[in-house]
Amino acid sequence: MNHPDSPAPSFATIQVDASTRIGRLTLNRPAKRNPLSTETLGELVTAANWFNTQSHVAVVVVSGNGPSFCAGADIGAFVNPPETFLSTRDQVDLGRRMADAVEAMRAVTVVAIHGHCVGGGVVLAAACDLRVAADDTYFSIPEIDLGIPLAWGGLPRLMREFGPAVAKELVMTCRPFSAAEAHQHGFLNRVVPADAVSASATELAETLAAKAAVTIANTKARAAAVSAKGDGNEDSWNEADGYLVALQDPEARAAAARYLEGLKK
Repeated sequence: MNHPDSPAPSFATIQVDASTRIGRLTLNRPAKRNPLSTETLGELVTAANWFNTQSHVAVVVVSGNGPSFCAGADIGAFVNPPETFLSTRDQVDLGRRMADAVEAMRAVTVVAIHGHCVGGGVVLAAACDLRVAADDTYFSIPEIDLGIPLAWGGLPRLMREFGPAVAKELVMTCRPFSAAEAHQHGFLNRVVPADAVSASATELAETLAAKAAVTIANTKARAAAVSAKGDGNEDSWNEADGYLVALQDPEARAAAARYLEGLKK
């Protein structure tokens, strides 16, 4: 049965569905491994706000179409950054606004991760409430190798979810890590075979959707309030400034060029 509290917006890079108590928010550029372009970030903000108007939706499953969940941001922007300072800052800060909007959704969010989950994709996953991943998921946070700091409120979120020492290591070394390691450190709720990710995320969503919506929403709000006391996200608004400095730094640009050259090998 359809319960449209307001019509769904038209999107170019994502898909949304709110026809039942379990909503769906799906990244939909599979040929590019679902990168988080400026357009996609803006659409995710709009979608998160729209789901907040869908009073019947208790849980939203976040996923990605195609072979991967999310390849992160458009890495071409790191080598050829826009020339206008203000427009660049606004574009960088849009990632923070995306993560904030997803995290602030009224409905509980369950993210289903598979394939590659890179950079901004890890931040998006961290902004969700619960996480299910395929056992062969490839996680990576390559921003420092690209000569830029991790922005979008990513560092405080990862410190909250992984713990400070592990988060700093993963962000500073840029080393890939497995679903098993992410689960070991508490970032993932479930690790399942690749062909069971969607079903497992849906099963978890169904369990939550069967509960009293008001008590689930209250629990989410209380958990968010507790986390907000020490996660540092209140300072994330100025991350874009450090990002912009890195975009203009010769050493950082050279690091980005080396990283991109390594991808070709």
